[in-house]
Amino acid sequence: MASRPSQQASLEWLSREYHDLNGSHIDVLENPPTALEFARIVHISRPVLIRGFKIPASTSKWSNDYLINKMGSLPVSVAVTPNGRADAVTPGLDGKLFFAEPAVETMTMKFLLDNLSDDDAHAETFYLQSQNGNVYSSRFFQGQDDPSEFAPLRQDIPSDVKWCTEALDRAPEAVNLWIGNGKSVSSIHSDPFENIYHVVRGTKYFTLLPPMDGFWLDERLYPHATYVRNGKGGDLTLQPSSDTPSVRWASISDHLSRRLPQEAHPIHLSVGVGETLYLPPGWFHEVRQAECGITIALNWWYDTCMQGHSWVLLSYLRAIKDVPLGNAEDDSDETMY
Repeated sequence: MASRPSQQASLEWLSREYHDLNGSHIDVLENPPTALEFARIVHISRPVLIRGFKIPASTSKWSNDYLINKMGSLPVSVAVTPNGRADAVTPGLDGKLFFAEPAVETMTMKFLLDNLSDDDAHAETFYLQSQNGNVYSSRFFQGQDDPSEFAPLRQDIPSDVKWCTEALDRAPEAVNLWIGNGKSVSSIHSDPFENIYHVVRGTKYFTLLPPMDGFWLDERLYPHATYVRNGKGGDLTLQPSSDTPSVRWASISDHLSRRLPQEAHPIHLSVGVGETLYLPPGWFHEVRQAECGITIALNWWYDTCMQGHSWVLLSYLRAIKDVPLGNAEDDSDETMY
């Protein structure tokens, strides 16, 4: 194994070389690609902003009243946190850092949308972000469909993206619905999926880093915890998990814009109503939402192909550096809050 100085120098060279060849811009397509065009995009493995992708769930149709009428009294699962930082590194009461998952509570669509429309800065943060194929799961595509909380909305949501399905020659792994407001932030992370992300209402703000820049995020291992409700109507508290493995996560996920070194090459872009972002596997992304109003998005996750060299390279980039503990004494000042 190479020494740490030479290892760091090699990673920095790889980051510079990739940036010199690709720059910090992304291509914008005014119309959806054909399957052949999209296959070429996947081969290059860089994000692309796509306009003109039409789906039934238009912004004029998906008003609060429409969603409330369609969903009625059906319960939906919603992530709840005190601070909008679901799935993020968070200090516990004793100052120890945890990877914190949100509390998950069921409520009606009306209750959710009413809370998201509330401007109370001190209120708890609600975010519909279940990420489990809450519209269509993998079993749907296997002919073994499970009940969906959002069955009344399925007629508005395509089960796949035709040009993506044809190019990849496989069905999605999951189709998810996201509903939130500006109080919610998805801390920077990467996913092992070909991701088609479409905004129905509002605006999403992405900060992207290529896989070659992942080492700048100073990932560490954090003990797992979950927010729990202390009795009906009680406050949320962070409860450490006793049987869940530690989670690898970026230690600079908060204050990202001022903690990334100048040598990193982030890409900042907004995705507005009717726009679609293709996000390749392994790309790190932080996601914020417009401060005013409600933002609604859909995404289609497709499994990535592990044949060839790309997946091996992604795995190597994650394995090459040691991942220290997030709460080691000599690391106590590394994560800022």
